[in-house]
Amino acid sequence: MFLSLSESLSQPAPVENKDLIRMFRLTASLMELHDENPFKIKSYTNAVMVLERLESPIHQMSQAQLEKLDGIGKGMAAKIMEAIQTGTHTDLNRLLETTPEGVVLMLNIKGIGPKKIRTIWKELGVETAEGLREACERNELSKLKGFGAKTQETILQALQYSEASKGKLLWAEAEPLALDLLSYLKNRPETTAAEVVGDFRRNLETVDTLQYLVSLQNDSTWPGVFEDLPGISAQEMVSGPFVWRGVLSESSLKLEVRLVPERRFANQVLLYSAHPAWLTQPVNEAGDTLMAEAYGEPAASEEEIFGRLQLPFIAPELRESARVLELAKANQLPSLLTDQDLKGILHNHSTYSDGAHTLEQMAVHCKQLGFEYLGMCDHSKSAFYANGLQEFRVREQQKEIDRLNQELGPFRIFKGIESDILADGSLDYDNDVLASFDFIVASIHSNLKMDVIKATDRLVNAIQNPYTTILGHPTGRLLLRREGYPIDHKAVIDACAENQVIIEINANPWRLDLDWRWVEYALSQNVLLSINPDAHSMRGYDDMRYGVLVGRKGGLIPEMTFNAKSREEVAAYFADRKKAKGI
Repeated sequence: MFLSLSESLSQPAPVENKDLIRMFRLTASLMELHDENPFKIKSYTNAVMVLERLESPIHQMSQAQLEKLDGIGKGMAAKIMEAIQTGTHTDLNRLLETTPEGVVLMLNIKGIGPKKIRTIWKELGVETAEGLREACERNELSKLKGFGAKTQETILQALQYSEASKGKLLWAEAEPLALDLLSYLKNRPETTAAEVVGDFRRNLETVDTLQYLVSLQNDSTWPGVFEDLPGISAQEMVSGPFVWRGVLSESSLKLEVRLVPERRFANQVLLYSAHPAWLTQPVNEAGDTLMAEAYGEPAASEEEIFGRLQLPFIAPELRESARVLELAKANQLPSLLTDQDLKGILHNHSTYSDGAHTLEQMAVHCKQLGFEYLGMCDHSKSAFYANGLQEFRVREQQKEIDRLNQELGPFRIFKGIESDILADGSLDYDNDVLASFDFIVASIHSNLKMDVIKATDRLVNAIQNPYTTILGHPTGRLLLRREGYPIDHKAVIDACAENQVIIEINANPWRLDLDWRWVEYALSQNVLLSINPDAHSMRGYDDMRYGVLVGRKGGLIPEMTFNAKSREEVAAYFADRKKAKGI
């Protein structure tokens, strides 16, 4: 959070579950980096898996309660308690003291593990990401045993992507910071109005600057508003007569607060909450634009400015596309999808593969959240790294699903699988196994280094397979971590339209894939979209809202959202589709 703006800095915030998990995962990585006892490393990785399964706050547990958890012994429970009480623990401190800071940071580079980092550090003396980049450019990495030119190029690309992502946060990560600061600004005694604008208000998937507008009762108090603002890098604070800028110390996220007159507050909110090119689009035969109108007479609200041009209010997330303006002019703006429209949650994982919770736990929690159905899609057998299901385990899971459907009805678990799309575009498993599922999410997880032709052909081949029901995370991207493989989006979407394949919007905030920029085209081709969390724990269901946000940004409506269908409609769709495909 924003260093607890609403709390005293003398009262340390409790260590959250995610921070403990991150801490113990780092400990395991550092131990592997230093080639320590593999059994000790395993004890930490086991502890991470156990902690990931816990829903309740770990800091509220006693040592005795921790010791009772399977996979957490007395010694590990003591380390967890130490971390809760002090914010760190002895093993981690020792490892950090003996590891250069730059080497620790290198552990965040996608596609390179602790063992390779150890080789680079020890054999080349490289201790920073910058040094690593230079070593790649001098062709030194390719000469190390176990590396080669391909690995060197992969590392260099990862470094370049990481550099381009510096100072950015996922929308989901920026949200608590943005709302905390907004609350701070609104609750200042001298504030008459405050709003967060910019990329955050438009729901862009990543954010590099938090932008705010503020009006004050007395402008002479500017910029004293920021004197007691914690968590800001003092060296980065810059104040002018109308704009204050700073940088968040921990995340390097930039802040920008703009002072505006109260009477023009709504006008400025509109100007800073839309893509500039969108604002300059003519909205009538006279050539009027929203930008010109916003720079005109003061308005009491954004709605008033739209109304002056005979336009309905257009939500900030839609202020990107010229087509939206055309729909608004024709009074045909769609009623966008909301969280409440979703009836079920498809594409989820359990302990059968790499999930943190059992199938029953995932199902019961889904039902408790008020959903009508769950789609269980554990990994297929080729995903050995994720404990993918061999055929006999598929049968075991399907038997358990039958039992749970009897117990939990009318709630229903649909039998699914996340089938790997193999290198040639075929699906994992033989056809008789594929036929045993109600539906199949087809996704690429391996051999990601492809050009646009190979990647597109691979996806299209999978889409043409009659067993493919849903195309999972089409580009395989991990925002700010890994660029997705390049694809011809139009060709992929057209193939889905031709073969009646649904496309998922993977709601995990690291993915948000299908990208919102292609939602509009998918809808124009009558392709159904499904908001799928790809949940690996019960907490993963919470990610659904991020999928809804980006779906809305692309103009997604309930009628074109597959999991806005009822349980009966989904069951009928799966059955009819299999019949039509001759399955």
